[in-house]
Amino acid sequence: MIHKVKSFGITGIDGYIVDVEVDTSRGLPKYHLVGLPNATVKESKERVESAIRNSGLSFPSQKIVVNLAPADTRKEGALYDLPIAIGLLLCTNELIYDEKVSEFAFIGELGLDGEIRSVKGILPILISAQKQGIKKVIIPHANAHEASFIHGITVFIASTLKEVVNALNGEKALDSVIKRDFTEVQNDAKYPLDLKYVRGQFIAKRALEIAAAGGHNILLIGPPGSGKTMLAKCFPTILPDISFQESIEVSKIHSIAGTLDAGKGIVATRPFRTPHHTASLVALAGGGSNSKPGEISLAHHGVLFLDEMPEYPRASLEMLRQPLEDNAITIARAHSTVNYPAGFTLVASMNPCPCGNYGSRVQKCSCRPNIIHKYLSKLSGPLMDRIDLHIEVDNITYDDLASTSTSETSADVKSRVDCARQIQVDRFKANSVKNTGETEIFCNAKMTEVETKLYCILDRDSERVLKDAFEKLSLSARAYTRILRVARTIADMENSQNITSDHIIEAVSYRSLDRKYKV
Repeated sequence: MIHKVKSFGITGIDGYIVDVEVDTSRGLPKYHLVGLPNATVKESKERVESAIRNSGLSFPSQKIVVNLAPADTRKEGALYDLPIAIGLLLCTNELIYDEKVSEFAFIGELGLDGEIRSVKGILPILISAQKQGIKKVIIPHANAHEASFIHGITVFIASTLKEVVNALNGEKALDSVIKRDFTEVQNDAKYPLDLKYVRGQFIAKRALEIAAAGGHNILLIGPPGSGKTMLAKCFPTILPDISFQESIEVSKIHSIAGTLDAGKGIVATRPFRTPHHTASLVALAGGGSNSKPGEISLAHHGVLFLDEMPEYPRASLEMLRQPLEDNAITIARAHSTVNYPAGFTLVASMNPCPCGNYGSRVQKCSCRPNIIHKYLSKLSGPLMDRIDLHIEVDNITYDDLASTSTSETSADVKSRVDCARQIQVDRFKANSVKNTGETEIFCNAKMTEVETKLYCILDRDSERVLKDAFEKLSLSARAYTRILRVARTIADMENSQNITSDHIIEAVSYRSLDRKYKV
């Protein structure tokens, strides 16, 4: 007799319904599992059988066929253990209400003793279940916090297989997940650093504020010990607070990757990812034999910090070109193609030469010109064009370190950033190019060519300044566009309706360093 149990699989960052079909028939006891299972899914037979027997329940002594439909989609992970066990128990009449089982979807890994263990990807599964009309889902107790922010669906939690069986047989109901308010979690989130602890570096702080206000990518160039890393780590503290919708998107990615804090169940602050330069291309981009998001996707709606950028492999750096343009990355493999979001702000740092002192006003550089050229050529022109702000960070003087004057706090800077961002959000919403009243653009850096042409109109003086800079610095078309977007952000920070020549001059000044360091 055939029994069907609903479960879910994951493709990319979205869930899809998997029908677990269990058929038992006469014949020698044998277990067949079909439906493109990977090794983890194939091993479920031993886990499920031991869990059922150790829970005091009956395992079918017949020929068993388990099919995971759709059969042409590869299945990964141990989350199918629980639905397979439920299907087998229906065959042995340990579960007597087939109709009641059909009301639920089941997700969970089983231990040999019948314990239901946590699995990855609960958040995207529940979101997809809610969209597809599933009303009730049973998940592991350990994933309860992750499920507490999803509304419109009833989520039940269980710790053991026996608890699920008793509940489905009407003996003892399962507890449901208590819904939580995102605002409370967000108010408890704190950053460990503050911009007020950064001494000096007023130009760099100004550039960081512009980058935060417009969502622009930024490169900090300077000698060792000048404060580049400290500045980068303070950058998230001046970004606008993450919204609930953004938090859900980020949490889905972290849930699939297995990096979501089980105690919180959601990402309440903007991610700050800083992969080491020895990280592999797969670790950065995502993919692998069991496809999962990489560092650039884990930084979605947050910051990707590449410390000492030239030390990263050339292939890893060039891989950034697509996500910096498209805010997403496509991973193509033999058996599947998945798209992962990658809408991050890139913050990078580098020394100007191997010794770190080229261009310093304090230390003398000991590197030969050809060595400097080889070092700087690790960053290609197309990649540099995608970084809006190139900022020189020099050594800190003793007077800066010994000063007792109070610097601006991150909260002070953030308040101005929030105002500038609100201007942008209101502009894009009111003047949507599609005239729908809605837009997915929230900052100037994400404008398309159409929006750039519409919102970055220059007067005659501004046009002349930009033309001179374009010709003297031999800028590319992409650099031209990014200068316009940075100038638009500077104008927004001053609450100026129009872009003036002063805004263009400041924006161009942040593009000149890559020309200065060319040898």
